[in-house]
Amino acid sequence: MSLHFSVLASGSTGNAFYIGTDKAKLLVDAGFSGKQMEQLMDTVNLDPKELDGLLVTHEHSDHIKGLGILARRYKLPIYANEKTWKAMEGLIGAIPTEQKFIFDVGSVKTFADIDVESFGVSHDAAEPMFYCFHSMGKKVTLVTDLGYVSDRIKGTIRNSDVFIFEANHDVEMLRMGPYPWNVKRRILSDVGHVCNEDAGLALADCIGDKTKRIYLAHLSKDNNIKDLARMSVSQTLQEKGFAVGEDFKLYDTDPKVPTKLAVV
Repeated sequence: MSLHFSVLASGSTGNAFYIGTDKAKLLVDAGFSGKQMEQLMDTVNLDPKELDGLLVTHEHSDHIKGLGILARRYKLPIYANEKTWKAMEGLIGAIPTEQKFIFDVGSVKTFADIDVESFGVSHDAAEPMFYCFHSMGKKVTLVTDLGYVSDRIKGTIRNSDVFIFEANHDVEMLRMGPYPWNVKRRILSDVGHVCNEDAGLALADCIGDKTKRIYLAHLSKDNNIKDLARMSVSQTLQEKGFAVGEDFKLYDTDPKVPTKLAVV
């Protein structure tokens, strides 16, 4: 028995995350077409028919594009909070009542041997939330789409074995880039996205003795690059006294290619 996971894809164009054990298999978000989601899962030898649930973080299209298709095709239950369900109306098509479940912010749901803890984040969606997964003494945290990282969030996610954490943009690339100013202002705001340096600073407050892996996620395709994100976060953590590469390792995620199925 083991807890295993894969960041199936992550970026400004789409996001999907898998985590499971021998007894429970969960997908968080489905930000690609149904066909693309099937292909991503097949790449790491996962079968959508075996999923026990689809968990939703928020209603933005890069997180729910294929949600309705997968749910209907494989008769999968969807879990989201009430405000997110309301915001998804008209975006994911009709979902049978027996496949619709409420998962409140700040609550815990148990799927066999995985306890899923939800927590709210600051982002410009109806009621965005992300998750900590607890199983067999291990803790995996998935958190992107952050305007800023509050002390409450830090307390919830602290000392995870694995972090999948947002490093969305380089501030100078964003400022100098082609986006309209209103879009730049939204990204830089407290309900936007976390930049590389702020990701490093937040992680410095959350890394614990158990932490072994950090995956940098939700990189902007226009305002960031993998090497820059990794260098910026690593430098910030080193300045805070962490031995990056020794105490824990930093990993990239990709908008099209899944990470290897890893065991915690």
